[in-house]
Amino acid sequence: MEIELKLLLDPVDVNRFRRHPLLKKHALDKPQSRQLNSIYFDTPELYLKQNHTALRIRQVGRRLIQTCKSGGRVAAGLHQRPEWESEVSGAKPDLPALLGLIEAGSAVARLMSAPALAERLQPIFTTQFRRTIWLLRLPSGAEIELALDQGEVIHGDKTIPISEIELELKSGDSASLFDVALELQNSLPLRAANVSKAERGYGLHSPQTPEAVKALPLSLSPALTLEQGFQVLMHNCLAQIQGNEDGVMHGSDPEHLHQMRVGLRRLRATLSLFKKFIQAPPEIAVQLRWLAGVLGPARDWEVLAASTLNDAARRRPHEPQLEHLRQHTAGVAGKHRHAAANALASRAYARLLLSLGSWLEGRRWRQQQGAEQIAALSMPLKKFARSKLLKLQKKLLERAKGIKLQGPAKRHRLRIAAKKVRYAAEFFESYFPFKRMRPYVQALSELQDLLGVSNDRNVAGSLLQQIAEQRPELEPHCDLALSLLDEGARLRTSKIRRIWRKFAELAPPARPA
Repeated sequence: MEIELKLLLDPVDVNRFRRHPLLKKHALDKPQSRQLNSIYFDTPELYLKQNHTALRIRQVGRRLIQTCKSGGRVAAGLHQRPEWESEVSGAKPDLPALLGLIEAGSAVARLMSAPALAERLQPIFTTQFRRTIWLLRLPSGAEIELALDQGEVIHGDKTIPISEIELELKSGDSASLFDVALELQNSLPLRAANVSKAERGYGLHSPQTPEAVKALPLSLSPALTLEQGFQVLMHNCLAQIQGNEDGVMHGSDPEHLHQMRVGLRRLRATLSLFKKFIQAPPEIAVQLRWLAGVLGPARDWEVLAASTLNDAARRRPHEPQLEHLRQHTAGVAGKHRHAAANALASRAYARLLLSLGSWLEGRRWRQQQGAEQIAALSMPLKKFARSKLLKLQKKLLERAKGIKLQGPAKRHRLRIAAKKVRYAAEFFESYFPFKRMRPYVQALSELQDLLGVSNDRNVAGSLLQQIAEQRPELEPHCDLALSLLDEGARLRTSKIRRIWRKFAELAPPARPA
């Protein structure tokens, strides 16, 4: 299993990196440099890529080494994946040699045993870079290979630069990788990189608009402890957050921002679920609130411009005031989106991810806990899931009292309570009977969606009021939009009551499967 942390380094900072005192303090010897040239192989239809596998042949001096990497997971720049290597005599992959290293009957073995695969493999792209390596030994005893890679990824006449640091764990705790990264990041604007060289190469070969990344399905092992479950859920949320970074920073699809915000909300919901046993450090909590404070307004303005006002315009298709207002709000949304992109490119965001990685991998919460608290972390996650879901359900029922007469403030609190129950239900869904959990989650989703539409109307009212105050000439436009939005309020309230009755009739799943 290869465990490494990838960090992006601006080429202008390379000399500063080479002089960093950490290298002198922890390096066992002088750095070694060598040129590495690699050819990545796949079929014309990209069979390996579609199965999350990379196959390359790398020239290292006079040796040719083939490497296969498949599956694994990535979060906060930490790549953990199985890797198999063997020498080859020529510039073509030797699949029988690889299969001799891979466990027989495994998914990767079946993948690499596909009929006529060897005949269909062809070069797809290449990488050429200079690698400088320092071997570090930390006071903890951990040994890390630190590599500085400078070069490019090449496909035909297209290239993209490589300028990155890789920290590969040779021995010790993976949290030590983050310790080194945080020390470097104190004086260098490093960013965690979830995208590998192979993924960048495939991006050159087949450019595609990045798709918005939703939460990956969870299937929790019955053997998980509370602590292990917490780590699994946090990594799942981080994957959703970082999976949408590129789309928010370089794209314009509102869905990327929406899904990144959902990932952040799910992560904060996870921290809330487990807060009795695991408390996030204050500095991480503050930075998460900062990020939410950047993504929130950007998302609110995009919803107003791209959804709420579009709905109003459909009711008055020939009303120029609404189009004028929509164009104005689209401009404001663009400015907030730009602010969100800048935040994701900032050192503060990079430090947040590295700090989260260090905290999670090192289980740093244990440093502030006594023996009794640490023992509680070994509680079966299934037991915790049942108890927590029932408590959240009870709170939701309390929030829904008098739903017919609830105003915006109480309706907002009801929406938050419903969201917490939904996230918990989705997290722990695999622990409960499918026939009970599926309708429960579906009803929660319908309820939350309707409450979300109602909340969007309230947010729209606040934003339109801001526009009217700042741009008095647009006040009539805002009044028209608000009157159109209010037309559906009674219907939405009726739907919310109906969906609530449907949900309230469902008993929460009582017994873990």
